Amino acid sequence: MKAVYVAGPYTKGDTILNIRAAIDAASQVRSWGHAPMVPHLTAFEHIIHSREYEHWMETDFAWVRKADVLLRIPGESSGADREVECAREAGIPVAFGLAELAKLLGVEE
Repeated sequence: MKAVYVAGPYTKGDTILNIRAAIDAASQVRSWGHAPMVPHLTAFEHIIHSREYEHWMETDFAWVRKADVLLRIPGESSGADREVECAREAGIPVAFGLAELAKLLGVEE
C-alpha cells in the first residue's frame, strides 16, 4: 500500500468544489488499494481552530515528505505547486492526474 498525497486547489475558485475534487481523487486512490492523504480536509479544523496560511503549508510539507507519491490534481494553486516542489526536492515521484498516477502505481484505471 502506497501513501498518496493529494495536492490541488483549495481557495482558488469554489472551495467546496475543490475539496470535493480532492475527495473524489482520494476515493479513486483508495479503490486502487492505496492510502490517500487529503490536506483539504483540514478545512474543518480551520473552521474551529484557524491558523495562518504558512502554518498549514508547513503541516502539508511534513505530510508530503512522508508520502510515497504526490498526486497533483488539475487547477491553479500556488500552494499545490509548492507541495509539488517539496515532493521533488525530497525525491518523491509526482503524478499529474489519475491516469499518470495509475501508471506509477501499476494499476488499471
